[in-house]
Amino acid sequence: MNMSKKYAIGIDLGGTNLRVALVSDEGEIVRKIKKPSTDQVISEMLEAIHEISCKDIAGIGLGVAGLIDRKNRGVFVSPNLRAIERIDIANEIQGRFNVPVFIENDANAAALGEKIGGAGRGFEHFVMLTLGTGIGGGIVYKGKLLEVSAEIGHMSINAEAEKCPCGNIGCLENYASARAMITRAINMLEKGSESLLKDCCKGNIYKLTPEDIYKAALDGDSLSRDILKEAGKYLGVGLANIINIMSPEAIILTGGLIGAWNIYVQEAIKEASRRAFRDLFDAVKIIPSSLGDNAGIVGAASLVFADASSSVSQYSQ
Repeated sequence: MNMSKKYAIGIDLGGTNLRVALVSDEGEIVRKIKKPSTDQVISEMLEAIHEISCKDIAGIGLGVAGLIDRKNRGVFVSPNLRAIERIDIANEIQGRFNVPVFIENDANAAALGEKIGGAGRGFEHFVMLTLGTGIGGGIVYKGKLLEVSAEIGHMSINAEAEKCPCGNIGCLENYASARAMITRAINMLEKGSESLLKDCCKGNIYKLTPEDIYKAALDGDSLSRDILKEAGKYLGVGLANIINIMSPEAIILTGGLIGAWNIYVQEAIKEASRRAFRDLFDAVKIIPSSLGDNAGIVGAASLVFADASSSVSQYSQ
């Protein structure tokens, strides 16, 4: 790989948004494009790469919401983004742009981004949770990203519940994600519950967002507060499981839902404190991401530079 090329393209392909950025080898975002994820997300991603590319591209790093097929460089399953399943996506991009392409789960990429230039810099062992449409996870252990699925959102926390789009029963993200909050709000409003949410979106409750729920909660809406607190409680169950199994130094939270930190996340922390081993809970810091939306694209781009460094190291030996 040509080490004189100082830029990579980092892509964060999530269930809600597509982010494509030109990133320097020092982790600086030079240009960024953000679009909603649609059924045409692959063609939109290719257009964005073309628009943002320059001559000095060392490669492309792709962080994708889903279970990664590392052998074939694709995606086995993506419950919140079905359009990218079973497609030879990395090879397709590589063939189109003639540069090396690296693929990783989006939450894993975000964890790597936080380790390199964010809230994870001071920790050797932490777990990252992305709280959005679904719930993703990434694990850094002994300073390195663990190449495991880390599908924390699909840990089963209720053995007798409804089926998740992934095929499992009672997944964490069925209770604690943005999709879960919106689903519960709509169900309650359809049953006639009184709420300020009835007046949102010009009365079209099917267009509700988590931001609408949080705003109504701040305005004193009891239904909205109940939804946030219930989702937070279930998130706390997941946090306690992570703490008891992994005993991390930190759990770093990112994604749109951390905007509701003082209701949703605080409830989760309270619940985790009830359930986790006391000594392990006391040793962990539960903190927000410092890179926010940029963690995934910085981490994805870093896959390119890490490979370049490894290639140079191996050649010098």
